Amino acid sequence: MRFLKGHGTENDFVILPDPDGVVDVSAALVAKICDRRAGIGADGVLRVARTEHSHEVSDQAAEAEWFMDYRNSDGSVAEMCGNGVRVFARYLLDSKLVDGSEFALATRGGLRRVRVEPNGDLTVDMGRPVVHGESAASVGGHEYHGICVDMGNPHLACAIGDPVAQLDLSHQPGFDTVVFPAGVNIELFNPVGTSRAVMRVFERGSGETRSCGTGAVATAVAAAHLSGDKTGTWTIEVVGGTLTVILDEDTSYLSGPAVIVASGELTLAE
Repeated sequence: MRFLKGHGTENDFVILPDPDGVVDVSAALVAKICDRRAGIGADGVLRVARTEHSHEVSDQAAEAEWFMDYRNSDGSVAEMCGNGVRVFARYLLDSKLVDGSEFALATRGGLRRVRVEPNGDLTVDMGRPVVHGESAASVGGHEYHGICVDMGNPHLACAIGDPVAQLDLSHQPGFDTVVFPAGVNIELFNPVGTSRAVMRVFERGSGETRSCGTGAVATAVAAAHLSGDKTGTWTIEVVGGTLTVILDEDTSYLSGPAVIVASGELTLAE
């Protein structure tokens, strides 16, 4: 099986081209691929399939030719991935599988429209964030309160006073399993100046990653709520770089780099 490797602000993915939708990507195979010692190593797998061959999202086929089938590094299926969308789009552009500077992609979280910026960055219409009240996460014996944000996948974004760089995120933070029965992506962030935040993230199914696109949007939403201004442009600093989030009344946009760094033949077996 052919593979490629790419990343968006160091949130890295293995890409598996499967245009006809014939490859059975099991949870066990995904976990082996993502293993950083015995496999290729990645935060997740992006399977590239035509939407018309993917029954889960066949209702999006009229608007999007390609379906981003995203799996977390533990093999579990995920609804959305903001950095993944950009890396997926970069692969399609480099492979000349899409035309023009704007196009749509199918995801389990709904249709996502992508725009290529003059500087080469990719901007994704991430849809309208939905806030579902508040909850709390616990890290190292400390409880941090935050806002529950649905970005097509679940998030808990917590503004904290402790420097995020000092947090130990080697283990799953505690959270309310009644509020999040299917798990949750947890963002912990420090607001730093006007419309700017420094964020770390523990992703459901992957552990701490160096960036999270949907998490960056959720962080901007939480920071905007705290500031009292629910619209505007936010700069979100993650471990792997910098992302830009634009919030308006109807939707949200995520902008940042995406690069393909390698390709080869996959010989791993289950």
